[in-house]
Amino acid sequence: MENLNNKTIAILATNGFEESELREPKKALEDAGATVHIISENSGEIKSWANGNWSNSYKVDKTLNEVSQDDYNALVLPGGVMNPDTLRRNEDAVRFTKSFFANKKPVAAICHAPWLLVEAGVLQDRKITSFSSIKRDLVNAGAMWEDSEVVVDEGLITSRNPNDLPAFNAKLIEEVYEGKHKMQNA
Repeated sequence: MENLNNKTIAILATNGFEESELREPKKALEDAGATVHIISENSGEIKSWANGNWSNSYKVDKTLNEVSQDDYNALVLPGGVMNPDTLRRNEDAVRFTKSFFANKKPVAAICHAPWLLVEAGVLQDRKITSFSSIKRDLVNAGAMWEDSEVVVDEGLITSRNPNDLPAFNAKLIEEVYEGKHKMQNA
């Protein structure tokens, strides 16, 4: 397994995120040696969604106004319906997300999370997947959508739903590990 020591990863989420889509990538990254911060709009805790109901709360490590992409090697965007729908209406969340693309750092988005990428205007001519119900939104934003468990396009890692998490997490770790090497050789 790749060693992600000295890598710090941001997970951007707010109330209503799909619990497994935050918990499992966070655990996989930490198991690989990375430091992971949960970033949100407000300090305190954010509440997850699981099996059609509210679930566990997670501690927010930093708020959007305390961070910059300079602090992180990659960004993870969990899905859920409420979470990305709220974040795409937050200019700071959109700006933070966009900055990872501007600096060619890996971004991983699962399920409904690519809604935030639509708002950030970063999908033109990108290969992507997502939860099937938002396919048209992504295509209308210029993406080339495909129905695959994981799609990687120049550091953008996307998956469809929680069933795809093993493949999503593996590609996420691989892209974070290789991300710096790719940029140094560019």
